[in-house]
Amino acid sequence: MMLSGRKNESAEATFILLGFSEYPELQMPLFLIFLTIYTVTVLGNLGMIMIIQINPTLHTPMYYFLSHLSFVDFCYSTVVTPKLLENLVVEDRTISFIGCIMQFFFACVFVVTETFMLAVMAYDRFVAICKPLLYMIVMSQKLCSLLVGTSYFWGIACSLTYTYFLLTLSFCGTNFINNFVCEHAAIVSVSCSDPYMSQKIILVSATFNEISSLVIILTSYVFIFVTVMRMTSTGGRHKAFSTCASHLAAITIFHGTILFLYCVPDSKSSWLMVKVASVFYTVVIPMLNPLIYSLRNKDVKEAVKKLINVKLFWDTM
Repeated sequence: MMLSGRKNESAEATFILLGFSEYPELQMPLFLIFLTIYTVTVLGNLGMIMIIQINPTLHTPMYYFLSHLSFVDFCYSTVVTPKLLENLVVEDRTISFIGCIMQFFFACVFVVTETFMLAVMAYDRFVAICKPLLYMIVMSQKLCSLLVGTSYFWGIACSLTYTYFLLTLSFCGTNFINNFVCEHAAIVSVSCSDPYMSQKIILVSATFNEISSLVIILTSYVFIFVTVMRMTSTGGRHKAFSTCASHLAAITIFHGTILFLYCVPDSKSSWLMVKVASVFYTVVIPMLNPLIYSLRNKDVKEAVKKLINVKLFWDTM
């Protein structure tokens, strides 16, 4: 009965996302900046998926993983950014208890999935460079589907676990969340009950996810580096490093931001740093990934040029 009462009380609670409300003069400039970023994110990621789907030369394991990375980035940004944009132009920044929990759930699904999708892509580069003759045999369609499916499954499993323990907490009345997104630390900080278990679960799980994915990535790139340095051809070395450059840039930005958030001290003065870092990995990174892969990837640029030439040809007919 007590648990049922706490659930009913929490369901009636409302949250107010403070976001960047302490800077009223920046609301409109921030709205325009984030709207531009979100537009580029949507066009970039959906465009990347479309280019990979319609171009047969890009139907390889590497681009199969890249298309799923673009899908995850699009979904992740769409979970967070529209609400952020809304709160920058309206005075009522409330979000229901269910709405907040759902935003948290889906954000967790996609951030955990992306963490392991980047690790899968590192393994793909390892096989391509260290075992080139066996690449198409090792990276079969069945294995690729299994790796992608496992990334999504683990993202959903982790998110369900986090959400379950979050739902065991009770929330009373109106709660002010000092962030623009329903993020775990901000949610538990306004709980009426002891969040110890929920905090420990997410700390252990997030640490495991970060360490295990980085181990896969670092191990793959150690073998890649050793293999490349043994190559006698300078052209071969350059080609091998160029195929990894985009992926390394995406990994550095994504994991660098997450590790920075781990290092931010838990104090009121650090909330602005948390918000800025959260903006970077929830709003900016989903925009950067398609730009990084399109600007640094010769195959993608060639596919885009062919697509443009075909369109121009049909327009002149």
